[in-house]
Order: sequence, then structure tokens, then C-alpha cells
Amino acid sequence: MFAGGCFWCMVEPFDTVDGVEKVVSGYTGGHVANPTYEQVCTGTTGHTEAVKITYDPSKISYEKLLDYYWQVTDPTDAMGQFQDRGDNYRPVIFYNSEMQKEAAEESKQRLADSGFFDKPIVTQIEKDKPFYPAEEYHQNFYKKNPERYALEEAGGRADYIKKHWNK
Repeated sequence: MFAGGCFWCMVEPFDTVDGVEKVVSGYTGGHVANPTYEQVCTGTTGHTEAVKITYDPSKISYEKLLDYYWQVTDPTDAMGQFQDRGDNYRPVIFYNSEMQKEAAEESKQRLADSGFFDKPIVTQIEKDKPFYPAEEYHQNFYKKNPERYALEEAGGRADYIKKHWNK
């Protein structure tokens, strides 16, 4: 599971990766069971908007998913992502095994050591907690509501990616 701002904006990047079979928008990390979008938006449930990715390891490795994650988020912004501000939009890699934890920590350290960013890498790496799929209207939002999705994407993610990764 990966968090990196609004889950609407995290689906399309992973949905287009060869080997990714399914990307589900949802909530994780909080203390309220089965939260609603409205509850999570209040910032009182402790949840973070995230995507749960199902992938075929014979086509793409977890390490490659991590590499891709760094390229679609701002790992130097702990208080949200782009126009999405607040704890429920913070960047987090949620691991479900020691292998994933070690891979995430190594990947984060490689990025930090690379000198690619002037600021520290602040993305958190946390043990996964129950994941609650978001309401159906949030699933594959970029396909269902392309005009609204384009407005969300205008918040800076695409420009950030071009500036930092398309050199």
C-alpha cells in the first residue's frame, strides 16, 4: 500500500504500470473501522488516503514499484502532497512483510544518498494496518470523472514529475 496525496491521483500512475493487476483507493492507518470519505476528510480518524496495489511479481518486482512510487510523489513533503494538505495526505509506504520493510528502507536510503533532492526524504515507512476500500465513486476516478481528475492533477503533481524525473 502506498500513500502520496489524494488517492484519485495515485491510481492512474500505478494503473498504467505493466504487471500491476489492480489498484484500489482506500483508507488505512486510522483508529475508526470502516470510515467514510466524509469522516476521513475531517482529519479525526487517523486515516491516510492510500492505494492498495495487487501486482504480478513475475512481471514487476516490489522494488520496481518502490522506484516508481518515488517518482509520482514528493518524498520531501511530510504534510501532504501538492495541493492536498494535511495528515490524511502524507506520503507513506505501508509494508506487509519484513521483506517489504527492508526493501522500502533500502530504497528510501538509496534515494536519500543519491543527492537528487536538496531536502531530506521524509516519507514514512509503516507496518500496514487494516485497509478499507473507499466508496465506489472514488474507484478509478480518473476514468469516471476525467474533467474533475484533470483539475486535481493541475495541483502540481504532473509539473513536479516533469521537473524532477523527466530530465
